[in-house]
Amino acid sequence: MISPERSPSQSPRSPAAAAGAPFLSISVTDPVKMGTGVQAYISYRVITKTNLPEFEGPEKIVIRRYSDFEWLHDRLAERYKGIFIPPLPEKNAVEKFRFSKEFIELRRQALDMFVNRIASHPELKQSEVLRVFLQADEEKMDRARSYETGIFKRPADFLQMFKDVQSKVSDVVLGKEKPVEESTPEYEKLKNYIFELENHLAEAQKQAYRLVKRHRELGQSLAEFGKAIKLLGACEGDMMEKVFSEVGSKSEMLSIKLQREADNLLFNFEEPLKDYVRAVQSIKATMMDRANAFRQHFDLDQERKYKELNLEKLKFMNPEKYAEAESEFRELTADSEEATKKFEHIVRLMNEELARFQEQKTADIGLAFHEFAKGQAKLAKDIADAWRSILPKLEACLTS
Repeated sequence: MISPERSPSQSPRSPAAAAGAPFLSISVTDPVKMGTGVQAYISYRVITKTNLPEFEGPEKIVIRRYSDFEWLHDRLAERYKGIFIPPLPEKNAVEKFRFSKEFIELRRQALDMFVNRIASHPELKQSEVLRVFLQADEEKMDRARSYETGIFKRPADFLQMFKDVQSKVSDVVLGKEKPVEESTPEYEKLKNYIFELENHLAEAQKQAYRLVKRHRELGQSLAEFGKAIKLLGACEGDMMEKVFSEVGSKSEMLSIKLQREADNLLFNFEEPLKDYVRAVQSIKATMMDRANAFRQHFDLDQERKYKELNLEKLKFMNPEKYAEAESEFRELTADSEEATKKFEHIVRLMNEELARFQEQKTADIGLAFHEFAKGQAKLAKDIADAWRSILPKLEACLTS
């Protein structure tokens, strides 16, 4: 059994067209298996409704597969340093579960959540790559994905890769020490919080998984118990057969309720916790961008200070080389200032993003626990009512 899709409060949508307010609503629907064997994959219909003028029209429907969502995620991560890019569901899955109804629905919900979080973000929703993802036909989407992630990767990327490798080789050859890292009380507090949050969320998600498993196992046990009791009653005959048959029927009915609650726990409790485990990974990726930006800022600033001292010496010792060195110093100063601005920009964005993350996490996790408590309360009542209803008949058997 597959649960209905998650509550709209967990998948931000605001179609306020009736009021004339700007809106962007996206739905990931209709998963369909395409191809066979190892080439098989799931495609999705992505439906966009909007009144924003930068879009082609009020409604657009395109077909997308997982690699297209991955393309969108990676392009945003490249272009929006400092912003927590919403997480994608895991790419790999055990082959025998990859096309199960449950797995497909879980992935559909996660992809729907992913793209709607982008659409609700004040910066990301303005991205050109989002508009390409939501509007380009399949042929254009394939070309864009191949150009930026495949054999047609941009030359600038290869140049950056070469520079990164060259820098690493130089560090090894020259025996440079480990790069300096940012260390302020505020940033250390942030890092400690993120790592603790990751650990606690992962543990909570693991225990939620066990709860789902136990509900399913208990449900299966009750179903088997119900069949056994009915067979036992058939051997007894008369009044015992009727009472035992009712006990068996109640067990089978409760088995179905436990299976339904297991699905509810999976979709509305375990999966939201798992989604936030992935979200923390996105934050850690942003922290890595921040660390890289800090090192670039620090290294260029140190080099600028060294060049400045050297420039003063050349002014008196070697006037002929002074003009050339002064030109190099100006270029280095400009690069250093640009690196400092980039680092400060990432720090500012991260502070804003953390506030957004905290607010959204409180709402989403609070809703998940509300759904958990509500489901458990209803299940407990149904179980108690079911067993209580047959107590008089069992008592009658004892006195007969």
